[in-house]
Amino acid sequence: MQIISEEQSFGGTQGVYEHASDACRCSMRFGLYRPPTVTPATPVVFWLSGLTCTEQNFITKAGAQRLAAELGVAIVAPDTSPRGDDVPTDPDGGWDFGHGAGFYVDATEAPWSTHYRMGSYISDELPTLIAAEFGLDTRRVGICGHSMGGHGALITHFRCATRFVSVSAFAPIVAPTTVPWGQKALAYLLGENENTWAGFDATALVATSPTAAHILIDQGSADPFLDDQLQPQRFIDACRRVNQPLTLRMRDGYTHSYYFVASFIDEHLRHHVDALTAFADGA
Repeated sequence: MQIISEEQSFGGTQGVYEHASDACRCSMRFGLYRPPTVTPATPVVFWLSGLTCTEQNFITKAGAQRLAAELGVAIVAPDTSPRGDDVPTDPDGGWDFGHGAGFYVDATEAPWSTHYRMGSYISDELPTLIAAEFGLDTRRVGICGHSMGGHGALITHFRCATRFVSVSAFAPIVAPTTVPWGQKALAYLLGENENTWAGFDATALVATSPTAAHILIDQGSADPFLDDQLQPQRFIDACRRVNQPLTLRMRDGYTHSYYFVASFIDEHLRHHVDALTAFADGA
């Protein structure tokens, strides 16, 4: 593993690291904030970013380090996709698929299946690496994200709830099988048979695999993608049908930007620390 950068921040360390990924078969980068004191009991939260982002968007724009230091929580912020000259990207030259847009699933279709295995990378390889290299307990962690990353956080929780025991999201793509961003990506990554897509759709997953976690979602009312790409009411309705605990807050006047994320990230960190502490106390 290579250290790209390490900077002191609120008494802790904000680092960026690169390693050879077995899952994605290329070099991958991730950010990691370690609070001033790290112990085996330090809570860990994974943050998944959205379309076009790298690990840098969250660590430079969200302003999470101050409260993370105060709460004593570590934050892992991986890149959003595999990258490199050998990694294929959108054949149409678009920004909503390919490099920067891995959608946090394991591709089954060529040529994407060689590298686009972000599902396994997030749920298995990266937690194992973090535990081995930094001594953090990643057996039970929190996960949150923004937009495509909110989609990733939700499906990763539902598919691996024993590890990702707390979950939250900002403006997530909650029903990718029914919106243009998701339909484009899932068709490339998983093939044209739409029956295979449901396992990577939070609205479909909650209907069959509800969990005990209380899900927290913030959504801006002025988000330009609200009606066409996000459609949170679909997820609200699905959660109600199965009694999935959910708090979804419409934030008046907020858009899809990191100004929105930075405004409420503190509440999400507290949500995760409270849930992870309660889980540890009950274990």
